[in-house]
Amino acid sequence: MSGAPALVRPMRPEDVPVVERISATAFHELDARTGQPGWPPPVLRPPDRASAWVRRTLHLLGTDPGGCWVSEDESGLTGFAVSFTRELMWILASYGVRPELQGRGVGTQLLDAARHHGRGCLRGMLASSADPRAVRRYHGAGFTLHPQMFLHGRVDRSALPVVEKVRDGTAGDRDLLDSVDRRTRGAAHLGDHEVLLSTHRLVVSETGTGAGYAYVDSSGSPALLAATDRRTARRLLWEALASGPADTDVEVDHVTAANPWAIDVGMAAGLALHQRGYLALRGMKPPAPYLHHGSLL
Repeated sequence: MSGAPALVRPMRPEDVPVVERISATAFHELDARTGQPGWPPPVLRPPDRASAWVRRTLHLLGTDPGGCWVSEDESGLTGFAVSFTRELMWILASYGVRPELQGRGVGTQLLDAARHHGRGCLRGMLASSADPRAVRRYHGAGFTLHPQMFLHGRVDRSALPVVEKVRDGTAGDRDLLDSVDRRTRGAAHLGDHEVLLSTHRLVVSETGTGAGYAYVDSSGSPALLAATDRRTARRLLWEALASGPADTDVEVDHVTAANPWAIDVGMAAGLALHQRGYLALRGMKPPAPYLHHGSLL
């Protein structure tokens, strides 16, 4: 490889499968097969998750082409940044550089291009790993870093309460979901709900005192949960945990200190508490009651 600098250009649909592979290895320093840095990388995501990643990124490329960028040199694609705006919020969905090329300034160029897409936004939001280089970059860009926790393990089925006032949701609930989004995180998900609904079960709770929703995967893990009050949030989380198979581990991810209600439910369900990464925010406080999605936030 020569020392020619990487070119940063807008992402194209045909780039997305390669970008998925970069994403899957961005934080792995060595090729799992050879023990050496290299390209192409090993397959690190199950096929169904890789396909979902590609579909989600194509969706964001369709809604926000100005927020999606790649870098390339004579060897091919070297990195990417996927960002989008929803109302007055800029969100970084995913961002990575090939492991053997990290630390050469490519990531800064990509992040700068993506941030320009959100230049008119009042708020910003992204999920960060614990990688010190990434954390420093986000802090330097004006984001406040909020440590995240997650709960993991097998649900104690004897601890499950009777859950009432929760129903299955449909696409017809879109206005309700967007309303809850605006109250919790300051911006609606809009068309992102269609993507989530295509891959997850949607549960909704709507009473005279509160409203909320959760997208739940087949294990009973919540992929996204938003509510206007803690009572509704707890009800939705219990419903999610109860819905999974008894012999499968679940994970309640992206829990900030602003959401102790999730820790209460997880502990009561027999899950173990751990720490992982940061929620990086600009112009806003940590959303609550809220468990954000890993890339759609």
